[in-house]
Amino acid sequence: MRLFVSVDLPDDLAASVADLQAEFDDASGLNFTDPEQTHVTLKFLGDVDEDRLPALEGELEAAVADADVDPFTVRYGGLGVFPSLDYISVVWFGTETGGEELTRLHEAIEERTTAMGFEAESHDFTPHVTLARMEHAGGKDLVQELVRERDPTIGETTVEEVRLTESALTDSGPVYSTVESFPLE
Repeated sequence: MRLFVSVDLPDDLAASVADLQAEFDDASGLNFTDPEQTHVTLKFLGDVDEDRLPALEGELEAAVADADVDPFTVRYGGLGVFPSLDYISVVWFGTETGGEELTRLHEAIEERTTAMGFEAESHDFTPHVTLARMEHAGGKDLVQELVRERDPTIGETTVEEVRLTESALTDSGPVYSTVESFPLE
């Protein structure tokens, strides 16, 4: 199973995500994410044997408890890229509020999952939602211009749970399904 841990955006923000993506329509080389599957990845786990699921779920439940985060509001907005404006591989929007809580959840999950033998993150955590991946640099100038000049607000939502999500890769893109949910209390 190809798994990751996420905070999902609600369906009612999908139209705002699609509207923002439409601003990048003229930028060739972008492969857009499905607005209805947008999320903040707290930890990418990769391929996991099904027999490890019970232990993983137990550790994720403990990690959410360790983070000691009550349900909180996230306001999504702003634009950014990874790794840099000179070499763009991912276009994303971030958080205007709620980033601190997302970071605490990430850190607790990172600690528990690396103790289980999952690979540690090689970069600092930046709470973000992927808008698109850049396949080639044809539209780089437009992407750079939009990222420099636009400061959109996507919307806000209350985060009440963290999800363990399976990503099944298909010819038409990844299909996500929730394996387990871990409520914030």
